[in-house]
Amino acid sequence: MSGVLKTIILKKKYKGFNVAYYLPTYPLIRDVAFPKFQEILTDYNISYELNKTDKDISTKYGKIILRSMDNPSFIVGYECAYSLIDEADIMPTNKMREVFFKILGRNRSPLPNGEANRVDFVSTPEGLKFMYNFFIKENNDTKKLIRAKTSDNPFLPNTYLQQMRKSYPPNLLKAYLDGEFVNITSGVVYIEFKAEENQNKEKVKEGEMIFVGLDFNVSNMSAVISVMRDGKICIVDEITGAYDTNAVALIIKDRYKNRTTILPDASGNSRSTSGESDITILKAHGFIIKAPRKNPLVRDRVNIVNQMFLNKKLSVNTQTCPATTQALQNQVYKNGVPDKSGEYDHINDAIGYLVLGFNKKKFSVYV
Repeated sequence: MSGVLKTIILKKKYKGFNVAYYLPTYPLIRDVAFPKFQEILTDYNISYELNKTDKDISTKYGKIILRSMDNPSFIVGYECAYSLIDEADIMPTNKMREVFFKILGRNRSPLPNGEANRVDFVSTPEGLKFMYNFFIKENNDTKKLIRAKTSDNPFLPNTYLQQMRKSYPPNLLKAYLDGEFVNITSGVVYIEFKAEENQNKEKVKEGEMIFVGLDFNVSNMSAVISVMRDGKICIVDEITGAYDTNAVALIIKDRYKNRTTILPDASGNSRSTSGESDITILKAHGFIIKAPRKNPLVRDRVNIVNQMFLNKKLSVNTQTCPATTQALQNQVYKNGVPDKSGEYDHINDAIGYLVLGFNKKKFSVYV
């Protein structure tokens, strides 16, 4: 974690002065920053005292103050000589701008040699957000941008880059491997879906297992029905506008007598459309349920669906699935996230849960 290392190096340089380190949330400080600071301080033979309550680390060189950025109003009551902001682009752009001005206000301890106080950023570029605006659109001679390619890191395992190239579409590889600012939150969401290239003419065969991706909604349930062909997912049917979970179950059973595995939205364990949990209703109909313990980030779900289309591992029968085809072609980004106003999101979410079901290693399995 380069941000932690740089904070420690500057702490040694500015002996007797406090420095500050920022992450988007407190769980990241607790689970990532605390262990990493402890590891590197130990490696450098620097004695320290970690105060998890006050979120600071005391060393013989002075104090390292750790703060989260999720509540800008809490960035008060202390001063420091240097600040490092880690993973800035995870934050919403406007909120990160507010946080930055708060941090500037704290970064004011005068240095004895008259050197200007610095604020450094370490972040993966997450589209055209704060980092792009700050270092590209608003660039001036007080700022310096250094791009570090992931491929230049000699400490990564040999398989890491291979896995990255298998897991992300080209536009994200430019961002996550090359450190380029790429527009990943505008235009069509499922940019890698090409109706001609990603279509199939498959149908459900008698006796084979079918796999259903399911998105839970009140009075507007959506599902995609798929089969496996040569290790590839083929979507062959769809259900849209179903009233509730029980209605979806009856539609599936009416159309197909096959053994059925449902890969649903994780919220089905708690959310209810008719008094019982959705998972309980599906179990009562005799379906096999493979539900993740929690839903992944929307960004990760979109990325893996795009990657599956790009690698020709996911296809749609465009004749029997017109709503699915239309949704994939027409859902766009709005304010940096997939637009939900056109109701394309329900069927596309169902596709995401289906694909993630095949790619996730751990499930809560209900039979």
